[in-house]
Amino acid sequence: MYIFSFYLYFVRLFLVSKYFSMKRLLGIGLLLLTHWASAQNQLIRIATRNVSLVYGTNKDGRLIQRYFGQQLQPGNTDTLSKSTQEAYITAGMESLLDPAIRIVHNDGNPSLELKYVTHESAQKESDITATSITLKDPVYPVTVILHFEAYYKEDVIKAWTEIKHTEKQPVLLTAYSSSMLHFSAAKYWLTQFHGDWAKEVTMVEQYLTTGMKILDSKLGVRANMQQSPMFLLALNNAADENNGEVLAGTLAWTGNFKFAFEVDEHNALHINAGINPYASDYALKPNEVFTTPAFIFTLSAKGKGQASRNIQHWALNYGILDGHTPRLTLLNNWEATGMDFNEQRLTSLFGGAKKLGVDLFLLDDGWFANKFPRNGDNAGLGDWEPNTTKLPHGLGYLVQEAQKQGVKFGIWLEPEMVNPKSELYTQHPDWVLRLPNRAENYYRNQMVLDLTNPAVQDFVYGVVDKTMSENPGIAYIKWDCNRMLTNTYSPYLKEKQSHLFIEYTRSLYKVLERVRAKYPHLPIMLCSGGGGRTDYGALKYFTEFWPSDNTDGLERIYIQYGYSHFFPANTISAHVTNWGKQSLKFRTDVAMMGKLGYDIKVDDSTEKELLFSHDAVETYRRISDIVWYGNLYRLVSPYEQNRAVFLYTSDDQKKAIVFNYLMNTRRNDVFNVVKLQGLDPKKNYRIKEINLFPGTASTLNLNQLYSGDFLMNVGINLIPNKAKPLTSNILEITAE
Repeated sequence: MYIFSFYLYFVRLFLVSKYFSMKRLLGIGLLLLTHWASAQNQLIRIATRNVSLVYGTNKDGRLIQRYFGQQLQPGNTDTLSKSTQEAYITAGMESLLDPAIRIVHNDGNPSLELKYVTHESAQKESDITATSITLKDPVYPVTVILHFEAYYKEDVIKAWTEIKHTEKQPVLLTAYSSSMLHFSAAKYWLTQFHGDWAKEVTMVEQYLTTGMKILDSKLGVRANMQQSPMFLLALNNAADENNGEVLAGTLAWTGNFKFAFEVDEHNALHINAGINPYASDYALKPNEVFTTPAFIFTLSAKGKGQASRNIQHWALNYGILDGHTPRLTLLNNWEATGMDFNEQRLTSLFGGAKKLGVDLFLLDDGWFANKFPRNGDNAGLGDWEPNTTKLPHGLGYLVQEAQKQGVKFGIWLEPEMVNPKSELYTQHPDWVLRLPNRAENYYRNQMVLDLTNPAVQDFVYGVVDKTMSENPGIAYIKWDCNRMLTNTYSPYLKEKQSHLFIEYTRSLYKVLERVRAKYPHLPIMLCSGGGGRTDYGALKYFTEFWPSDNTDGLERIYIQYGYSHFFPANTISAHVTNWGKQSLKFRTDVAMMGKLGYDIKVDDSTEKELLFSHDAVETYRRISDIVWYGNLYRLVSPYEQNRAVFLYTSDDQKKAIVFNYLMNTRRNDVFNVVKLQGLDPKKNYRIKEINLFPGTASTLNLNQLYSGDFLMNVGINLIPNKAKPLTSNILEITAE
């Protein structure tokens, strides 16, 4: 049977021999014959500690997903699965599903068939196994390689794809997913994270019915402004923190993304994850390799909480820059001065940073440009020289003055953007992304530079390099990006406008690679008008990100809760500001569950407020290891009650920190005891409330020893005699 099938394929090759030389025809035929036997009944296992993803081949030599789920016992039980779903569905053939890949060949044929050729698996590190599966079209010279990295301890898998060909002219790629996954369950529940400026990562869960559900972005730059590139999927039943089978997935790409969830007529679910191909047909040249971004995912059998911890620990070890390096606390000047400042005003603020006890003073927007001074957001962007009226002695003077007062100095940059009212725009109008024959469109009075142009890449890199080189001692950068792509055309790309969305992101990474080659460990915050860039494609170059411009303490509980599903606490910059009507203690307690910073007028603080803030910084330093690197348990969701409770535990289960927030409580609210998690049931623990405001004492009656078993199975009351709205507690739990 197999020999007869081979004969039929060779006949097909002969029929298209006008396109192929006889030498190539024979070569392809020999390749098919060589691999025909080995392609039958192949089993390829990608496994972590608790998860197994198994591929095989069918009688036609195509790759199928045999199994994806929890590790089964005994070890090979997962191979008994009878699934026949093709792993990476191609367009133009017989499948009725949304394809992972679509190619139009030189002869106009819009089909692709992929057959298994070979696979390789190797141990990259003790924790990482790399697997590649090579697939080829039996008629056209197209190769697709599916890549996987399995992170054993973290139960995380990273998947991406390489596409290449040797046709005589470019082929047209119109779909190019990073990965496909297939499920067969009774029901599916999807959680998405969406929002807008100051409303980031709002969580919505819905039941998936037959048809297609798409989560995507078409904004290009600041791509995550309305939809975050991450999701949770519960199988069979709606999951909670501790129960249910949950897939958590995210795309490592700082540009347009697309997650497509298709439930077919047999109630099977098919997920396509990758770059959004919207307006992005890609002409792939012969021998060019198109590499998709990585789809990063984990499968938890213990609810959303375990899925989060898997991703967080992977991120600390592999996903973010210097994940285990201490982060800097800082004071930002924005709330105190805006763009209205001078040297004297700024240097006086250094003293406030010293009084707070933070590590660094960050100078935000407004310090640059002379011909078109940056006194508002309508001018100067692109002209990155210090404004001589505001800063007659330049940035170097500020660096030195900050150091004299015992604090480091950081700077704000937005190097990808330009104001039309700037010298840069006047000198290089061809460097701007804008439509010909149309009126210019402004958002926040600015436009985006054409980063696909190598000259612009040099300029953007030069902004960073010049700022750092001319001002030795700058210890931190806030990299901002306040505009998305609209009304967009690249003068540099000319007839290849459909490459723009992809090439912009690739070009950004080229610049960031150069920055990191020269400044490998400089702390840099990723900011984009709030949380417009929050993805693991960028975070390998950054130490943290700005989750939202909304720093209202109450709103931040929801925002930080949402981000915590995919990001560790040391990446989520959380600043104490004057937004909101809550007390200083409440706003501080909220910020301390992320990467603490301040953006306040220190001089306006009372003596007690200043003492409290200084002590809070010291307390944060003491407990930060547990918050940054510990295991997070979301004990009470703000979406379910008028309170929220978070717990971080150390790996050795000797210490834990509880953050307890009462929100807009009402008279009839009933708050039950809270059962802790992640402790050692055999250990005894003492609980102490910390971060108290001067002159106050704890109102929680917890001053005794508790066994871990009691704390986890009986629980403790975290509500004093009377629940007061917008109050909070931080508890330190220590094993004795």
